[in-house]
Amino acid sequence: FLPSTPAPKWFDGQRSTQNRQGTLAEYCYTLINLPHKISRCLHVVNFFKVRPDDMNPVTDSQIKKPEVFLLPKDAKKSTTDITGPIVLQTYRAIADYEKSSTSEMAVKAGDMVDVVEKGESGWWFCQLKNKRGWVPAAYLEPMDGPDESEEQEPNYAGEQYIVLKSYTAVEEDELTLKESDTIEVIHKLLDGWWVIRKGETTGYYPSMYLEKAGEVNTSVKSELRKRSAPPRRSTIRNAKSIHKQSRKQISQETYRRNSKKFIQSRRNMKENFQNKANVILEKDEQEENKPKAQPAVPPRPSKDLILNRCTESTRRKIL
Repeated sequence: FLPSTPAPKWFDGQRSTQNRQGTLAEYCYTLINLPHKISRCLHVVNFFKVRPDDMNPVTDSQIKKPEVFLLPKDAKKSTTDITGPIVLQTYRAIADYEKSSTSEMAVKAGDMVDVVEKGESGWWFCQLKNKRGWVPAAYLEPMDGPDESEEQEPNYAGEQYIVLKSYTAVEEDELTLKESDTIEVIHKLLDGWWVIRKGETTGYYPSMYLEKAGEVNTSVKSELRKRSAPPRRSTIRNAKSIHKQSRKQISQETYRRNSKKFIQSRRNMKENFQNKANVILEKDEQEENKPKAQPAVPPRPSKDLILNRCTESTRRKIL
């Protein structure tokens, strides 16, 4: 029943913004002219409810943080629950970046960008004034400190992934892998360069060249055709941070040492489990091979018992 609205096209320029305003105005007009059970429902009324900010528009000196509405992951189960507006995170560019495709966005050192989407591949969708596009996460730093609060901890148990695209190591701490190789991811980093394990060897590898084992992700394959792996922060020249402290970083030596400890611990657990299983099997086999005892022969009944309880023909036999 609800009218559909075209998805926004991320073109730069004032004309694109004006065209979009006309499209949204037409959509709103269509929506409020629907039957009352739809156009007057609580969700629509609250959506169009006038807020104090609408009555007092902000000036250029009071630029407001962009707000977006996000639909929860379980939206298919509950179509009425919608989260409130969230404020986009602001990051600072640490160096100049020149875009290499129309879908990317160029930034200069010191630019303050708002992050709309953080992709696992290490490409983040950002906006800067009236410009929007993908920027490598390695070129951005948070404002409140050098470290990323959303960074996950290492998981030395590992998750199995399949290599979608071959890559030849450029830096010493990277790994060279071929397509279809199976590896384990032990640390997912936001810059798109994950720490992986192949056997007992660890190293960095582009996350966008990996696919989780047992899953088919068409979006990852389409992204491979559009762009290459993002650059690593260690390769950025003339990077300038506003933070005095450097970013915390785990060395590959630490990854390897902790990974070997975990593998050895897992191997010991398997051996202990196997030994216990073997002991149980041996006991079961011993029990099965034991000669089974013959049932005891019941004692012969006494003469008095036979005379009292047996039939006449049986009593005659003992007389």
